[in-house]
Amino acid sequence: MGQTHIERRGRLAALVAERDADALLVTRLVNVRYLTGLDSSNAALLVPAEGPAVLATDGRYAGMAAEVCPELRVVVDRQAAAALTVLAAREGAARLGFEAHALTVERHGELAELADLRLTALGQPVEELRRVKDEEEIALLREACAITDRAFADVLPEVRAGVTERAVAIALERRMVDLGADGPAFDSIVASGPNGAVPHHHPGGRELDRGDLVTMDFGARCGGYHADMTRTVAIGEPAAWQREIYDLVRRAQRAAVQAAVPGAETKAVDAAAREIITAAGHGAAFTHGLGHGVGLEIHEAPLLGYDRTGKLRDRVPITAEPGVYLAGRGGVRIEDTLVVRADGPELLTTTTKDLLVL
Repeated sequence: MGQTHIERRGRLAALVAERDADALLVTRLVNVRYLTGLDSSNAALLVPAEGPAVLATDGRYAGMAAEVCPELRVVVDRQAAAALTVLAAREGAARLGFEAHALTVERHGELAELADLRLTALGQPVEELRRVKDEEEIALLREACAITDRAFADVLPEVRAGVTERAVAIALERRMVDLGADGPAFDSIVASGPNGAVPHHHPGGRELDRGDLVTMDFGARCGGYHADMTRTVAIGEPAAWQREIYDLVRRAQRAAVQAAVPGAETKAVDAAAREIITAAGHGAAFTHGLGHGVGLEIHEAPLLGYDRTGKLRDRVPITAEPGVYLAGRGGVRIEDTLVVRADGPELLTTTTKDLLVL
């Protein structure tokens, strides 16, 4: 992806120039990876409005940097951000942009004392670029989602009465790795019976039982890109109320997916699902936003909720994950990862959304 990274840095340089800065100091590691391909625990990147970017990292990653991004000048210094701040001043920068959402007040003060230049917050220009994915990124997301689907299918026979939530979560994560994932995209959620009323329940020692709804929220990570899928299944024949809320959430999720088109207001996509759930009398039981962007992070822009602003664009991957949670009884969530497309949403997670009775 060398040429891709060069093009990304070029687009960022244009944004830096538009914001009247001489350069941007990128310190968020995920943003450094997006712009260079280097995945490390210590790095920073200097992106001038004009001229070549400079990468700084320590000796542990110097060889990797030379291999991953040979076109970049690399400064080897454990104090990566400080080294680039001094370099920017030495090369004539007077106004150095920084990522205010990633830099602590203490660290900002330390950098400000290093050189005679003005540190200026430039917003989140790298995240703005990351929102719309290129086809290489979408291919990695597609791979991660395919592994997620396959892992679910392979582990499903193990989802039965007497097995603990923790055992199911471990089985899902192990299977994703066996299928080629870098690892799980996040800590898997397995919530059975009354635990299903807790959207982010931590899987524990509770044994699945007949009569339970079981919600499984998990995903694979491939090439740094995160999949996210949730399915709710029934252990034994479901009760009438369980089928009712399952069918309700499925209808709401379908409406949200259909509403996810370029130009749609993010809160309108949320409303497409929320209004269906509210009309059925369960509005108070849908306790979170509809979804979020995915990519190099599991939660990225855009966020989709009733109080969120902004519009969807072509090639933006998002999740659609409405839920209904009934305290003391259980819950249902159905989630897909999809890509907003001009000709209609592309579902990346394709596991059936029919209620599976195990």
